[in-house]
Amino acid sequence: MFYSKSNYFLLFFLTSCLVWTQNVKEKIFFKSSNPYSFSEIISKSNNSEQDVFGHLTVPLDSINPNKKYPLIIGVAGSEGWKNHHYDYIKMYQDLGYATFELNSFQSRNIKSTVGKQNQVTVAAMVFDAYKALETLSKHKSINKDKVSITGWSLGGGVTLFSAWNPIIKTLGESVKFASHLAFYPPCFFDFKDLSFSDSPIHILIGELDDWTPAKPCDNFVKKLAKSNVNITVYENSHHGFDREGELEFNENGYSFKDCMFDVNIEGDILMNYLNIPMTNPFLQKIGFLFCVERGVTIGGNKTARSKSFKFAKEFMEKTL
Repeated sequence: MFYSKSNYFLLFFLTSCLVWTQNVKEKIFFKSSNPYSFSEIISKSNNSEQDVFGHLTVPLDSINPNKKYPLIIGVAGSEGWKNHHYDYIKMYQDLGYATFELNSFQSRNIKSTVGKQNQVTVAAMVFDAYKALETLSKHKSINKDKVSITGWSLGGGVTLFSAWNPIIKTLGESVKFASHLAFYPPCFFDFKDLSFSDSPIHILIGELDDWTPAKPCDNFVKKLAKSNVNITVYENSHHGFDREGELEFNENGYSFKDCMFDVNIEGDILMNYLNIPMTNPFLQKIGFLFCVERGVTIGGNKTARSKSFKFAKEFMEKTL
């Protein structure tokens, strides 16, 4: 059969594209723990051991098999991994980043923590994130100096609080996140120690969010007054604005729109009014009685979704 030069060029081009679009997937296991509060992390008082796993996807470059890639660690929200989370992960993979889907819930045989936030605590997930970072920093295909963390809702809180210096001093002695991109995180915390990482930190949140309201996040950024910490508030948008689909009401979700909890320098979250540390499920339940309501609105906003994907792409390109 006769092939012209143009045929050979087309064949070479298609083969090259195939090489660049292939990915290698691995299930990564590591040891973590189950601290209930940040204070247990900071004081190193929790000695529990927890097996945790996640899914690593790395681009395959057959021409340069020893290449190291920037990595984005994703942390899901209270409902676990959802379609819009995977949409971001796919976008990052298409851009040539390695990605890691942290599975804090499945590792503990939990499907969702909606209305049951103490089943897997933020502190435990922050611990997971750092142990994942520590493990993946040693991977032959990962550039340990270019690892970002991003998360949604509860995972957004993990993303944000992993940038708190008392946590970094305890868990990040040998590793560091290059950037933190938090989608609608819980910001209703008044940290007595306002020392946060100098790495880029950005919050994306909806103006009408009644699950994790925008105003405390805006106040948090203003109070920090650091050039590396910023926020984008999307107009006419609710919690989960980057989903596809209409608005829906979740009767089990906790609404924190009337809450603001102090966090002392030891890392304890204090009840409103009583200032008692919520260091176990019983005390947390009492603490929530003072301000928490049931019932939240969740759903997508096409304009905000489009803008957030564009921002996420540019943020990772800039910080990694």
